[in-house]
Amino acid sequence: MKVLHLVKTAVGATWALRQMSALRARGVEVAVALPSADEGHAPAYVRQGIEVLEADLDVPPQQPWRLAGALRRCRRVVAATAPDLVHSHFVSTTLVARLALGRRHPVPRVFQVPGPLHLEHAAFRTLDLATAGPRDFWVASCRWTLDAYDRLGVAAERVALSYYGTDLGALEVGAPGALRRELGLAAGTPLVGMVAYMYRPKRYLGQRTGLKGHEDLIDAFPAIARAVPGAHLVLVGGEWGGDTSYHDRVAARARAVGGDAVHVLGTRRDVADVYADLDVAVHPSHSENCGGAVESLAAGCPTVATAVGGLPDVVHDGETGWLVPPRDPSRLAEAIVAALCNRAEGRRRALAGRTLVRRLFAIERTADEILALYDRVLSHGPHARPRAMMPSGMSACTT
Repeated sequence: MKVLHLVKTAVGATWALRQMSALRARGVEVAVALPSADEGHAPAYVRQGIEVLEADLDVPPQQPWRLAGALRRCRRVVAATAPDLVHSHFVSTTLVARLALGRRHPVPRVFQVPGPLHLEHAAFRTLDLATAGPRDFWVASCRWTLDAYDRLGVAAERVALSYYGTDLGALEVGAPGALRRELGLAAGTPLVGMVAYMYRPKRYLGQRTGLKGHEDLIDAFPAIARAVPGAHLVLVGGEWGGDTSYHDRVAARARAVGGDAVHVLGTRRDVADVYADLDVAVHPSHSENCGGAVESLAAGCPTVATAVGGLPDVVHDGETGWLVPPRDPSRLAEAIVAALCNRAEGRRRALAGRTLVRRLFAIERTADEILALYDRVLSHGPHARPRAMMPSGMSACTT
């Protein structure tokens, strides 16, 4: 079979590249539409034997005038590749494909939903459902999303559940110490950290602070420092999109609240080494798929997260980590202090979480699930109705 993937960025979405590489290794002929054929990850796609077509299919809500060009580019890449199936990884590329091809187009389309954000807002939920035709299917990448489509009345036969696989080998941690030495901290210094890009607030969605909850963690830090004297906070991750204005505001807020005990380090490539030194990893998102909690648990790091989206799929309160309500710095501080003050319990939960994510997010497993879905969609003609696909042992993911 030949599958055309639609990705709105050439510099991000490594999870999509990882999935396509695994599908290519399983004999699927893969092509991908990217906004650039030579920047970002484009050369990596080519090295994996994936055909790259340059086509910017992203239409930000603030720039509707870009829609007409995106529709033309989408029709062109579909005509050029003649795929058996179109697999889209973003809301914008999905809507463009549906509008460009029409609801009755014979080529089936799979929308692998990267996160729950668009389903949390009525206008985007409506667009998702209204543009879908009889040959449109969804892959939820967390249980919250799966349940949301069920609540919206989408037939279970048209929605599957499969997580985006990750490179678990890249999260094998070595001996701790490198990050503390870099920061000039003593070996026993309590170290709390967050690894995430900084996404500017989307005003059109009513956001006043960043989606990842950096401000909440910063506001929680004074209570952490009072309860655990000598604690330090590390924020790893630059601003997504290149404009550093929001990153600079977050950094200024962090310095004002925590002074020299807060370290804003920007983008790093040594994430495994960072996790090796953290006593607690924190994911205080307001909206999220499974997010960075997969990485911190795969690295065996005690993890605190908010109970939103797919985070509860991997962070089970009392079992694999600590869960708290979103936008609540006080509760966030309490959980972090609990993890810092009971290191043995933190290690126990982290080990259980490591076992869970290494089972659910192995790329071999998730690629096989997607390939099975392709086979079901393509083997039943124009009215294919694939049955819902649950990873084996999904009962272990419920809370």
